[in-house]
Amino acid sequence: MPRTLIDPDPLHEAPGFSHIAIAEVGEGSRLVCLAGQVALDKEFKLIGGDDLRAQTVAAMNNVTTALEAAGASWDDVIRRTIYTKQPGDFTVIAEAIESVLGSGNQPPQTILGVTGLVMPELLIEIEVTALLKG
Repeated sequence: MPRTLIDPDPLHEAPGFSHIAIAEVGEGSRLVCLAGQVALDKEFKLIGGDDLRAQTVAAMNNVTTALEAAGASWDDVIRRTIYTKQPGDFTVIAEAIESVLGSGNQPPQTILGVTGLVMPELLIEIEVTALLKG
């Protein structure tokens, strides 16, 4: 199964990993797997400080950028996984996601509480999987 790895320029460098992997899965369909996206800008600077809502919006915007680089959109997303240090604030996360995507058709989602992420000031990481039909 051939795969393509992509690191879109608008996102921060990905030392030791790729932001996007695209795999052919038959009949012209492609599976798009995104690395978890966080509230970091291109220069690795935190976006949103200690505000969970602001960090969620920034991470969602980075997911959107990655999806677009893969030729996908939120309509193609079949799964979303959220890792957060503040799982009790799931309503804040949901409202932030809705502010980016609207209240329409949302994909299946899992929210996992974690004790830490790659940088201590990060509060949330969002990864998605999308399917592109050929």
